[in-house]
Amino acid sequence: QVQLVESGGGLVQAGGSLRLSCVASGAASETARLNGMAWFRQAPGNQRTMVARITHAFTTSYGDSVKGRFTISRDKSKNMVWLQMDNLEPDDTAVYYCNGGPTWRSRGYDWWGQGTQVTVSS
Repeated sequence: QVQLVESGGGLVQAGGSLRLSCVASGAASETARLNGMAWFRQAPGNQRTMVARITHAFTTSYGDSVKGRFTISRDKSKNMVWLQMDNLEPDDTAVYYCNGGPTWRSRGYDWWGQGTQVTVSS
């Protein structure tokens, strides 16, 4: 099993920035199966939605609401993924989840972190 641990959440004013980090750990044979990684978010009363995704080939995709403001990146040698969030808005307030694994499905990859809270004040 692979463990995903997020960090970097917190409270920020609208217009500010935050950088989320996620590190994957586990047996080498399992972390080698990390094909792609992604960030999802979930606000109270809402469904969990994809924020950004990065594939094994470093192809990226973003949710419409964050395009041009958020940037996903990864270092495969370190089993890490980051989400740089700029020009944050109150609607970005949510729990952000790191996601990764060998297979992409409609609801994400196979493994999930515990989540980190991001709160944007107006």
